[in-house]
Amino acid sequence: MGPSVASPYEGYQRVDPPLSPIKEALLSDLRDDGCCADIGEVSGFFKTIQEHEVRIEHSLNKKEKEFVVKRRKDVLQSLKNLQIHCCETEVPNIALLGSGGGERAMVGLMGSLDQLQKTGLLDCVLYLSGVSGSTWCMASLYQEPDWSTKLETVEKKIIKKLNNPGVSLKDAFAKLKKYYYEKDIFSLTDIWAAMFVTDYVKEIDEQKLTDQWDQQSKDPFPIYTVIDKHSKQHKDADPWFELTPYEAGYSLTGAFVETSNFGSKFENGRKIKNQPEMDMLYLQALCGSALADGVEIRKFIWKRIKEDPHSPPVDECHQVLMDLVDMNLSVLNGKDPSAHDKSIRTKLNGLWTSIFDCMVHWIWGRKYDFLHNMKDKVMPPALLKSETRDYEDAGLLLNSPYFPVLREERDINLIISLDFSGTEPFTTVREVAETCKKLKISFPEVNIPDEDVKKPKDFYVFKGQNTPTVIHIPLFNVGNCGDKIEEWRNKYKTYQGPYKPEMITDLMEVAGKNITNNTDNLLEQVRHTIKKHK
Repeated sequence: MGPSVASPYEGYQRVDPPLSPIKEALLSDLRDDGCCADIGEVSGFFKTIQEHEVRIEHSLNKKEKEFVVKRRKDVLQSLKNLQIHCCETEVPNIALLGSGGGERAMVGLMGSLDQLQKTGLLDCVLYLSGVSGSTWCMASLYQEPDWSTKLETVEKKIIKKLNNPGVSLKDAFAKLKKYYYEKDIFSLTDIWAAMFVTDYVKEIDEQKLTDQWDQQSKDPFPIYTVIDKHSKQHKDADPWFELTPYEAGYSLTGAFVETSNFGSKFENGRKIKNQPEMDMLYLQALCGSALADGVEIRKFIWKRIKEDPHSPPVDECHQVLMDLVDMNLSVLNGKDPSAHDKSIRTKLNGLWTSIFDCMVHWIWGRKYDFLHNMKDKVMPPALLKSETRDYEDAGLLLNSPYFPVLREERDINLIISLDFSGTEPFTTVREVAETCKKLKISFPEVNIPDEDVKKPKDFYVFKGQNTPTVIHIPLFNVGNCGDKIEEWRNKYKTYQGPYKPEMITDLMEVAGKNITNNTDNLLEQVRHTIKKHK
């Protein structure tokens, strides 16, 4: 959703740790205490703590492996339906990526998926991964069991919801208070979820990611992507953090915890204090929390408070919120915030004190660090020392979720990247190619003709030896917009109010054209990938 910035990977290298180092460390501790002699004697002990254990391995979660085996069989049948014949071992692993871009990305992904389903290609996709606005679309889709088998019906339901008035300010404040009282750590992500994401997705989705996936059996495996703010800023560890129905953790480092336990307090790999599992509203805010400048922040807040048809008149509490925004803007702009500070302190208590602290220190997505005080020599020390970590919109680093699907153990053969970025349409694919070269991750060379920067085509293919094939599809291009690319970009900006019904319909149509205009090209690349896979 936000602009990409310089790579933070200097000094960081991907490492392959030994198998289950936490088990080795725990076994060593037990031996030192004279409790056992070998791993067989403590198998029961490990079973007891397994549900609370941090997993440090470059391998897939057992349940994800089981899903992949089943899904590949379904993909084989779908390929046959498309007159693409291969044996089970030759089935390509295909990942579909949705970039950030606010509501533009949400609606654009929905329009693209609609056409992929109609062509039969959606049933060939193994993973669906998103950042920022694309995750808003994913969260809405996965509310419905087996959504890909009834996508037209599900889309109508989502569009109807997007055209509703939305969540009242009263209900939004009630949700905000619930976030505040039910857990240890409160941040601006809670505010962003309750007060602003609801303004776009038009609901308070209290489902959990783990509950949501329990209902699925025929859809691509979802991967939601954020980044570790500390790692991005200090360049001392892997910034890429993924959330799946089974695990949450660092994609390149290979450190994971069960998703239901993400946010709980851990010590040396064991859970010592439970925290509630985050709901889908919070997850959408965590993934889609990129902000524009301070003026845009204040505009969002003021519009939400002043124009909500269900809101009461601006009272003392609302004024506190506005004072907090003005105070933060003063600090950011180097001005004296004391007048706002005095006004706030006469009214602050409880929740408002926490909001005040979060605004002053600009705290987003703060969670307990599940790697805290672990004894592991292969992990970056920064990840082991901190008690908390801050997570934020991945679009602030790279506006597409490449790195979770580039994990070697996922063995992706074909990547279809839908780029909903607002301006230069090749930034993401160029930056990921450069970063992969630094990290020695297999990725094809990316060469874009200069004349295509302002007038992008609708289909690009990048190939390399022993690399996945990458298909890159910019949202607005000469194929679906002709010579009116800039007009479309100006109509659908990242930072603007919720779209009107006709804007949603038009954007879904133009995004869908990128698929219908290139169905033969997509099928051709699937065939080539199978030949390459052989």
